[in-house]
Amino acid sequence: MGTHRHRCEVAVLERTSTTARYARGFAAALVAVATLVLAANAGPAKASGERPAEQVDQVQQVSRPSSE
Repeated sequence: MGTHRHRCEVAVLERTSTTARYARGFAAALVAVATLVLAANAGPAKASGERPAEQVDQVQQVSRPSSE
C-alpha cells in the first residue's frame, strides 16, 4: 500500500498575558451586568385601567358572605 501517513496535530495553548485575562474577565462582567439589568427591566407591562387598590376592594366584596 502507500507510504502516506496522517499526522494528528495537537493545538498548543499559548499562555495569555495577565492583562489580557483581566480584560476578558472585565468584559464578561460588563456583559453579565448589562444582561441582568435588561432582564430586570423586561418584566410584565403594567395593566392600564383600574388601580390595584380598586381591584382589592372588588375581591373583598366578592369574598364576603351574604347577610341573607
